Amino acid sequence: MAALLAKHELSFQTQYAEVRERARAAGRLLPGTPGTLVLREGTGYSYWYRVYYFPPGKQREDLVGKAGDDAVLHAMREQIQFSEWVSRQVPTLRKLGFQVADKLTARVLLELHNEGAFQAGLVLVGTLAYMSWLNELGAVAVSARTMDVDVARKHHLAIGAPVSFLATLKSTGLPFSAVAGFTPSEPATSVKLPGTEGLRVDLLVPGKEIGAAVPVPELEWAAQAMPYYDYLLEAPVDAAVLAGWQCIPVRIPQAARMVWHKLYSSASRREAFKRAKDFHQATVLAAVIAESEPVALRDAFEAAPKGMITSIRALLPRLMAALKDYPDVAAAFESSLRGPRRGTKSSRTARVRRR
Repeated sequence: MAALLAKHELSFQTQYAEVRERARAAGRLLPGTPGTLVLREGTGYSYWYRVYYFPPGKQREDLVGKAGDDAVLHAMREQIQFSEWVSRQVPTLRKLGFQVADKLTARVLLELHNEGAFQAGLVLVGTLAYMSWLNELGAVAVSARTMDVDVARKHHLAIGAPVSFLATLKSTGLPFSAVAGFTPSEPATSVKLPGTEGLRVDLLVPGKEIGAAVPVPELEWAAQAMPYYDYLLEAPVDAAVLAGWQCIPVRIPQAARMVWHKLYSSASRREAFKRAKDFHQATVLAAVIAESEPVALRDAFEAAPKGMITSIRALLPRLMAALKDYPDVAAAFESSLRGPRRGTKSSRTARVRRR
């Protein structure tokens, strides 16, 4: 794993941080390319329009305002200038080794951001959250290409009125359609673009029975239940995703909790590819955060449910082999998984014996 993990130079990390912070402060983001302003005349009135290209390459134009409304025109010019600046920064960051998702993913995340979904409590999970953490922590590592956008919520989203999940995704201009449930009686929990490799968006919630459909009334949709997601989604953090030529603010799980939950997923999944992917992401992320926050892994371990840890213990030999070039990280895993956790009866007994 040593050859797959390095750190960005401090100047590159600073460059990324500036893009992220400016995107977070920008509010609503312009969809598509930055575009240009065009004045339309001929009906007795004059109007300014923003003309731009929208994935997958269709030209669109949005009304900006009447000619002479200088305040509205000035605000749009500033938005276009900011979008142009970001669209120059993101390709540069890609060349420097930062994680950048594709344009279709950017379109989905941008629509959710502009709808206020992340601010309301939606959390980005899965590979995209892992890619975001690599950028946040200044790490250079190999990441598998993903055609999934996984979003989750722990509690009822803080929105005033129900918002249609499907309609929100269709407003991207992309031909999303509902994915049928496991049985005809089960509601859809995902949407997908046409084609065998079309982008898929899954909605997930905590639940004991994996894959069970759980109503999400505020989104007029249903979600797939995922074991121990209440642990994963505890106190998510602000971050961003680089995608296409955009930088989109999101919320993602804590990095250390992602490590333990991905190890649990690796121990529990049936598909060999997904088991390997989760294991790789967990070990890489653990090696990165151990440098900047050495106690974070242990704290997240102490908070993990017993059922998760029981499944993860079987992975200890693989963890030792994968982390042989990171002896401190390997030792942290070994001491956590072999020894009793703080606060348990066995740990209290061990302390008494030491005294």
